[in-house]
Amino acid sequence: MKLIVQIPCLNEEKTLPITVRDIPRSVPGIDIVEVLIIDDGSTDRTVEVARESGVNHIVKIPQTKGLANGFKAGIDACLKLGADIIVNTDGDNQYKGQDIPKLIQPILEHRAEMIIGNRQIDTIEHFSGTKKFLQKFGSWVVRLASATDVPDTTSGFRAYSREAALKINVLSEFTYTLETIIQAGQKNIIVSHVPIGTNEKLRESRLFKSIGDYISKSVVTIVRIYTMYRPLKVFMRLGAMLFCLGFILGLRYLYFMFTGSGQGHIQSLILTAILIFMGFQIWIFGLLADLISANRKLNEETLYRVRKLELDNYALQQTFDSVAATIDKTTNHN
Repeated sequence: MKLIVQIPCLNEEKTLPITVRDIPRSVPGIDIVEVLIIDDGSTDRTVEVARESGVNHIVKIPQTKGLANGFKAGIDACLKLGADIIVNTDGDNQYKGQDIPKLIQPILEHRAEMIIGNRQIDTIEHFSGTKKFLQKFGSWVVRLASATDVPDTTSGFRAYSREAALKINVLSEFTYTLETIIQAGQKNIIVSHVPIGTNEKLRESRLFKSIGDYISKSVVTIVRIYTMYRPLKVFMRLGAMLFCLGFILGLRYLYFMFTGSGQGHIQSLILTAILIFMGFQIWIFGLLADLISANRKLNEETLYRVRKLELDNYALQQTFDSVAATIDKTTNHN
């Protein structure tokens, strides 16, 4: 059983050594523990510090692509390296490495495929009251969209089984945290959570410029991903709202018409026609989107099978190369 702890990094030369040092190299139920960093175009000594700290693998991205792209690159690399379990943590040492055994335990016991570390927001002293409220409210929205019970949906301390990692496809350019939970819920990947601790804050977050920026990007991500997986539900409800509003205005116009004062409310009749037409049109869009969604699910299933086949072939090739190298070495020695 192989565990790889991946750490997306952007200019983390000061905090990375602390983070790496905190990761246990011996975990119950795990035969091999390795550390991988994803250097997202760092301009400091992050890569050199990683090597000095004993990091096993380094994925270098020449230019900064953002947290979501770094996460995807790390997952792909971990899968190619034969990881059975992948743990994602942050390079700023926000999360405690000693919680890794607790985090992966549900996977080892086959109780879940994706585990989210619950930071227990109320216990974090450096979080303001506003931030705590927004975190809780955002998590509640994501729970509704994903049909999961994760209390801390923005936590970056999480574990994935190999199967879960193969099935997740991150499309967002902003962050992977919300999208992966919604995807997992909609794909029937078993999601669980465990309480974790956090370390002292070492630097400010670089993910967003302000609370307003974070909220707007998170809302777009949630709506986009949920609509991808439940388009018929979204469009039908939106169309029903417009249709009902138009229907009510139509009844209002009929009332005035039968009471002899309909001539002065012709604008209501025009608005009624527009709203009812828009409602029907959005329903049609919903049916088309549902057909596209069904096709996308088939494509995702195909992608999953292709990725799995590629990784199996890659592992087989690695084994073949290793055996060939051993034979050559033995032959040369003789």
